Amino acid sequence: MEQQELLKLLLPTELIEHFDLIRIEPMEDGYHLFLDQHNIPPAEFASHKLESKGFLDQAIIRDFPLRGKACFLHLRRRKWHDHDTGRIRLQFMEYGGRGHAFNRRVRCFFKRI
Repeated sequence: MEQQELLKLLLPTELIEHFDLIRIEPMEDGYHLFLDQHNIPPAEFASHKLESKGFLDQAIIRDFPLRGKACFLHLRRRKWHDHDTGRIRLQFMEYGGRGHAFNRRVRCFFKRI
């Protein structure tokens, strides 16, 4: 089984579509999964000249346990410099999945920025 197929079993589809798994660190308090947003410019600014300028501060979201241990997702979103306007741009992300605590936390994370 490939890594992407395994990730689909463990993480919400929305995260897999927009983030790369950078590393996994097993620690005493649980598993820590580090994910960075893909280096793909936001479609809503396709007509602009954008350049990736690193990441915003990471957000840590506690997900459902894995093999009886806590699971922490460390998410880093990209920020983009818009050469046309001189502004920093972020990709708009909408996440569905009514009724799931994880999805509410992810939506809150993306809305607060």
